[in-house]
Amino acid sequence: MRSPTAAVIAIATSLLVLISYFVPAGPVLAMRSLLLDWAVILAAVAGVIAILNMVGVHFRRVRDNQPLAPYSLIVVVTFVITLLAGLFFSPSDPQFRQVVTAIQVPVEASLLAVVSISLAYAALRFFQNRKGLMAVTFAISAVVFLLLASGILAGLAQVPVLGTLLAVLNRLPMAGARGILLGVAIGSLIAGLRIAIGAHRPYSG
Repeated sequence: MRSPTAAVIAIATSLLVLISYFVPAGPVLAMRSLLLDWAVILAAVAGVIAILNMVGVHFRRVRDNQPLAPYSLIVVVTFVITLLAGLFFSPSDPQFRQVVTAIQVPVEASLLAVVSISLAYAALRFFQNRKGLMAVTFAISAVVFLLLASGILAGLAQVPVLGTLLAVLNRLPMAGARGILLGVAIGSLIAGLRIAIGAHRPYSG
């Protein structure tokens, strides 16, 4: 049987932080600020440990000459160069930030391109494997929103009825994004409440 100490600490901490938002008293706010500062420090330490672990894994792969060792060597060398440059110039240096941005933006664009191709292939497979109303709705929605994103239908915005319809369609992706964010927020709230009442204990292993 696991010790209840971790559960008691987690429940007490979560309830204290939750109560501080409804009871804005001085001592409660001070305790919440202290706990949040501790959480930030622990998160930073966890991030450093994760980075060191990643570098260690790639270094061992290079040392043992395992498969994909050249890529691991690139990761290690890039990490060391970036770390030394950041320590020498500081992250707030304009030239250092420009170099990082010049590298990071193309990498992110390439990743988004890969994701777009993967999503397009998944959509094609979905359309091939599924028949009926769902597949037709998906195909029509994909074509319509691709046309809207390309700007081809922008000239139709001046037509009274079509302009209103296009405005409504342009708002649908934002509505969907907000729905996803609301779902994430509700899921996080439920997960937090389950931890607060002790129904879920991720800290127990």
